[in-house]
Amino acid sequence: MRWWKIVGLAGVAGVAATGAVVVRAERRRRSYTPEEIRARLRARLEEIEETSATGPGTEGHSGTAEA
Repeated sequence: MRWWKIVGLAGVAGVAATGAVVVRAERRRRSYTPEEIRARLRARLEEIEETSATGPGTEGHSGTAEA
């Protein structure tokens, strides 16, 4: 019966550790202002657009399937 206690305590410790990680990530996410989030998203979009426009294999590809 003693090993059940150890398994139970290990489960409680795992749940507590997972909760701590989730709380830390949420706190980090909420620390940004809406303006900072918009600026970061716009920067990421510009980076993706630049990469896709100049990336390899994009020459002559219209993006439509040929029949």
